[in-house]
Amino acid sequence: MTQCELCHEETNGRRLCERHTVKLAASLDALPALPAELAMHLVPRRTGPAELVTAGAAGPRSPLNEDVLDLVHGRHMAAVMESWREDVQRVRWPQYTPPPPAGLASACRWLAMELDWVVVHYPAAADLAREVWGLEDAALSIVGAPRPRPQRLGTCVARGEDGVVCGAVVRRMPGQSRVKCRWCSYVYESERDWLMLLAGQPKESA
Repeated sequence: MTQCELCHEETNGRRLCERHTVKLAASLDALPALPAELAMHLVPRRTGPAELVTAGAAGPRSPLNEDVLDLVHGRHMAAVMESWREDVQRVRWPQYTPPPPAGLASACRWLAMELDWVVVHYPAAADLAREVWGLEDAALSIVGAPRPRPQRLGTCVARGEDGVVCGAVVRRMPGQSRVKCRWCSYVYESERDWLMLLAGQPKESA
């Protein structure tokens, strides 16, 4: 029996359950957009019309938000994700040299493309997920935006070559119009797909 390393749900051979896999995929997709939002918070808001420094004060407050500087301008977010990309490639293809640093967006995109392999074979899949969410939470705590939560659409109704219905849970992020089943890889995109998914749900779920 294999269990999710984050919540101990049975996973049928995977290191992460479907819920946490979908959550990690959404975070890898969202993370590259956060530096631009953080940049808007680089200059901290003043607490009043004027901030006076008295003789007993330690000194004036930094004119820049140091948390934003650490995350973005210090390349912390990019460096962390580039190191994860390098390690995943090291484990999967040890015969190749590590990739050169290419930035936050490139590292996240590469990891997202390899996510199906990561959640099955990568020994540190749970640690990767925790660190991605840690970076995202740190950024969102500054931006002040709540984390979007995936919506459960039902169970996958696609049939395999053997005629068996997949049955895996299908989720999407708010506003997402294209969803790929993480188990059988069927893509729900067209109106016909969504109607088929809805029609195929048990009556109590539909």
